[in-house]
Amino acid sequence: MTSPLPFSPPPGARVRRLRTPRARFAVIDMPVPEGVPERGVALLVPGFTGSKEDFGLMQGPLAARGYRTVAVDGRGQNESDGPADDESAYARQELALDVLAQAAALEADGPVHLLGHSLGGHITRSAVLLDHTPFRSFTLMASGPAQVSDGQQQRVKLLRDALAVMSMAEVWEAILAMGPPEEVGGPARGIGDLAQLRARFVNTRPAQLVATGRQLCTEPDRVAELAALPLPFHVLSGERDDAWPVPLLDEMAVRLRAHRTIVPGAEHSPNAYQPLPTARALADFWDSVG
Repeated sequence: MTSPLPFSPPPGARVRRLRTPRARFAVIDMPVPEGVPERGVALLVPGFTGSKEDFGLMQGPLAARGYRTVAVDGRGQNESDGPADDESAYARQELALDVLAQAAALEADGPVHLLGHSLGGHITRSAVLLDHTPFRSFTLMASGPAQVSDGQQQRVKLLRDALAVMSMAEVWEAILAMGPPEEVGGPARGIGDLAQLRARFVNTRPAQLVATGRQLCTEPDRVAELAALPLPFHVLSGERDDAWPVPLLDEMAVRLRAHRTIVPGAEHSPNAYQPLPTARALADFWDSVG
């Protein structure tokens, strides 16, 4: 979907740069309102062709429940810096180390709740497998156990092939030429109007999309490694998902002994389609963790 809602931070949020020893990352930092007891801090990591703005409709409701949330643009994603052509900067290990650095820089009072959406789930999973101690819990939102579905692999390959011969602006025009955004999907579908979504896409570094797109299509199943860690897990999705079939996500939740949430009326981005019930499910889970 495209949305008439503003592609802007929620009231009271700070748009700033999070300084870490690895890089400075663009974030939307939503504090807990005055008078609301603080219950924790959460780091929110977006998916492929996404950005920190994808979580904007959830951040206010989560703050009202006592949770400060920090939504981040990853390296080379939207407003965070990164090389345009050096794919090695976006290796999975590098992106996982970025997440650990971001968590450390939040200066939270104890471990933080971690959430990764789609590709962000794979990146955050790698971070947790490197070091789980900075995290109080881990939520995989619409993010499966291994590579994306065959249909999504074909879409990713099409994008990567286009990026090999076109500029980001030219690729955007080619995407729009394929049909209405609500049918074509991909980077032309999300919160904000087309001009805002175009700016986000053009801002993202081509090497980031090529490298992470390849990772989406080749990701191994690491659920057994993850299940061995002493962390509370949460698998959350919509009732439909074209990247990982919902029954596959159900099975992953069983393997992880995870809390499972299916958000009615939502698809691959429950944070955008159904932000209020999604925020409620997240806060309920975080409350249960303590």
